[in-house]
Amino acid sequence: MTKVAIQSLQSVASDAGRLASRLGIVTHEIEIHRFPDGELRVTIGPVAPVTIIYAPLDRPNDKLLAILFATEALRRNGAERVILVAPYLCYMRQDTAFHPREAISQRVIGKLLADVVDRIITVDAHLHRTVDICSVFPGIEADDLSAMPAIADAMCESALDPATVVVGPDAESVQWVSELAGRLGLIHAVGKKTRHGDRSVDIIFPAAELIKGRPVLLVDDIVSSGGTLIACAKTLVAAGAKSIDAIVTHALFPPELTRGFAQAGIRSIRSTNSVSHPTNAILLDAVLAVALQREIDAGSVTERS
Repeated sequence: MTKVAIQSLQSVASDAGRLASRLGIVTHEIEIHRFPDGELRVTIGPVAPVTIIYAPLDRPNDKLLAILFATEALRRNGAERVILVAPYLCYMRQDTAFHPREAISQRVIGKLLADVVDRIITVDAHLHRTVDICSVFPGIEADDLSAMPAIADAMCESALDPATVVVGPDAESVQWVSELAGRLGLIHAVGKKTRHGDRSVDIIFPAAELIKGRPVLLVDDIVSSGGTLIACAKTLVAAGAKSIDAIVTHALFPPELTRGFAQAGIRSIRSTNSVSHPTNAILLDAVLAVALQREIDAGSVTERS
């Protein structure tokens, strides 16, 4: 009997299959049928004692229900340990009530998932005031991996100009920008962002003298409306950047927005495969495989004994 296997949503079956091949395990698709009234019927594949669910949680509402239904079926059919691999993790932004009577979605989703899985693995979760991701998921293991090793490897293969400045749009991006710059041996700078709404931001660069005449690698964790990236690019152009290329961990923006990025001065934009998107160019397989290896090793020990 297979001790460890992956079950994936159909939309990301190819990503799950590639990860399974790297780990030397099998993969199955979770079948989702939608009834005319919108309800879902979920059917899982053959069950292994240790089951990894691969499900990026962009456009999350139906996916969350599918995970809940799948875990019920998995447990009832013999799964002893369930690990959710969600390279993009939804509903992390709202970690407090910013206005009276607002729901704190991070708290709700954290408890919901912690009640049905034993471990959660994600990448560059969008955490603000939450210092430790384990506090989001009470009573279970949780890993917030960095995409920067995968991004750095990709950049090393692209003949990066040694004069390049790695730039982040705001103080929250320091953790990613400084890590990537360190791995690439480059200098870095971050902007100061003032947000006026979901699609309106102002960005200034206190260290603008670092930008003039240099290529810029603009790095952000999430791009959804694109407002921050566009404002940042316009500021960098005004500061005299020689060229601007963008790297995004989670590309949530509509593909047609790439025209707006180009008009703002961004020469190219690449993203990781944390969610399926036309800009995907950087695979997270190696990063995820390292985090999952102990599940494979534990399953091998159990099988031998």
